[in-house]
Amino acid sequence: MSEPSIFFTEVNERQGVFHRRAFLMGGLAGMGLLALTGRLAHLQLVEAQRYEKMSASNQFNFRLVPPPRGLIVDRNGVVLASNRPNFRLLVAKDGKMDPEATLKTLANFVPLDAARQERLTKDLIRAPKRSPVSVMEDMSWEQFSAINVRAPEMPGVTADMGEVRVYPHGGAFAHVIGYVAKVNKEDLQPTGPNSEAIMLHPGFRIGRQGVEKAFDLRLRGRPGAQKVEVDANGREVRQDSGGDIAATPGSEIQLSLDADIQTRALEVMGDESGAVVMLDCRTGDVLCMASAPSFDANRFVRGMTGGEYRALANYERKPLLDKAMSGLYPPGSTFKPTVALAALEAGVDPEQRVNCSGGWYYGGRTWRCWKKGGHGSQNMHDAIKNSCDIYFYQTALRVGPDPIARAAHALGFGQVFDLGIPGQKKGIVGSRDWKRKAVKREPVWQPGDSVSYGIGQGYINVNALQLAVMTARLANGRKALNPRLVRSIGGKELPSGAAVPDLPFKQEHIDYVRGGMIAVANDVTGTAYRQSQLGLGDVMMAGKTGTAQVRSYDNVSNRNSNSVQWKLKDHNLFVAFAPYDAPRYAISVIVEHGGLGGATAGAPRAREVMRVALLKDPEIRARIEKPLPMPELTPDGLAEGAAPEAPIAGAPPVLPPPGGHI
Repeated sequence: MSEPSIFFTEVNERQGVFHRRAFLMGGLAGMGLLALTGRLAHLQLVEAQRYEKMSASNQFNFRLVPPPRGLIVDRNGVVLASNRPNFRLLVAKDGKMDPEATLKTLANFVPLDAARQERLTKDLIRAPKRSPVSVMEDMSWEQFSAINVRAPEMPGVTADMGEVRVYPHGGAFAHVIGYVAKVNKEDLQPTGPNSEAIMLHPGFRIGRQGVEKAFDLRLRGRPGAQKVEVDANGREVRQDSGGDIAATPGSEIQLSLDADIQTRALEVMGDESGAVVMLDCRTGDVLCMASAPSFDANRFVRGMTGGEYRALANYERKPLLDKAMSGLYPPGSTFKPTVALAALEAGVDPEQRVNCSGGWYYGGRTWRCWKKGGHGSQNMHDAIKNSCDIYFYQTALRVGPDPIARAAHALGFGQVFDLGIPGQKKGIVGSRDWKRKAVKREPVWQPGDSVSYGIGQGYINVNALQLAVMTARLANGRKALNPRLVRSIGGKELPSGAAVPDLPFKQEHIDYVRGGMIAVANDVTGTAYRQSQLGLGDVMMAGKTGTAQVRSYDNVSNRNSNSVQWKLKDHNLFVAFAPYDAPRYAISVIVEHGGLGGATAGAPRAREVMRVALLKDPEIRARIEKPLPMPELTPDGLAEGAAPEAPIAGAPPVLPPPGGHI
């Protein structure tokens, strides 16, 4: 019986299937090994550098370093704002850290009361992971050392040294320079320079006022980075100083201010409230722009308590207000030179006289002069010298408001100047058109408005900067000078304030008004003669006093304000330029509620500040120190008080007989 052939057929088929499958699997395995070999070769040969960098990035990290903020200096290079080392305490939230317990531990080494701990705990909870929160600034060396020694035991705690802004002159420049403070939520923006990561760094500060705010981007510079080695959890292990990226300091800003003049201005203001502004009559440079009382900008850098800020904000003399640019006051009699110039341009004869009897009845009321009994017959020169109100009442009524407004605008009133910093207020310069738009209850200019306008009251409000510009333009006599506060940024000079058109006045009219101002300070009958003597030889100044009322004096027999409360006293003003024969410097002083008469408070302070400026000027100092010429001999060759000649021998002279003559 034969064996079935189907047995061999099945074996062969099964063996063939096995071989095919083995070949397929072997091919797939070979292809996989080949692909793996190729991939390994690609990773090790082609992308080796890339993964080396990725590995290093896991091992090392870069920590942002705020750049040194740019210096702010005065015209002579005296530092007004700089940076100093600062030991600070930072805490970064970590997954294993208990913020509340950490702060309680830190309170054993640095002063942290319960309220501050509570606030910092909330800040740490809200902060992103590993984003440091500033716990304390300006630690002492002992505190800094104590924290550093225990840092390994306190995860997330770092004590390092950064920089903090410092203002060496305290409050002397606070309103002009401003201050820096921590970044808040309102400062952050989705795009632009305020969206950068450095804004969230606890050591970063942003400008809040004055030059610090206006030129914040130029002062910031570019941040750097510190290379540090980290562990698998991202915690810092050590620093690698070789890989640090240096920060780029901010630009240096040079101001036109003079530190000596500014400091002296704040000294002479004392406890008074007001402003002092001084300009260079040739270039328009602002040499002094002081507002009193002031505040210490360093306190804002460190951070003020709510109570401290409320005390400053609620003080009646308003130390936070920049009275040089933002404080508006009636100019009083310091406006009379402007009225006189407008009258001359309108064709008024300066020799035409007005009789001042102490009062002038017009419009159903008696308009009084400041001098009881009056000044008598006055021409324009005498009226400026004596500050006669009756003369300027009638002159303003005769000229009208529009010519006066045109002259006021030409001299700098009602303007906002490009100083580079914010905060200026335009003020008011009244005219028919202005009143029609601004005073809806009575849009028509009345004759009585002109009467008050003539003595710097009514529809006229100015600031100390505008008064100084007016004085500087009159002193210059030719150019409509603009004030310049910033001289250079990063070494690049800014345009001078003298690159301006000429004044729209005739030279003889300017000279006439200046002559009246010279008489104010140098004629013995001038309103500021005694208070305007500089004591610097033949270097003398010209000026104009002013008193601005803050209340009505109807039915008041005596305007003396010695017995009234401070806020009811008149404002006291004074403007001046010197030397009067070759003007170099112009100054304006406003003493808020300083009392009656610009010579009582404003002029003495202007004199002291002017002396500093004149004595610092090499040319003026040489003129002051120049020896006086020797007195000339009398025609007969004899000098009064000289020693007698030696006696000579000879016969005695013949004497006349008693009662007789030779």
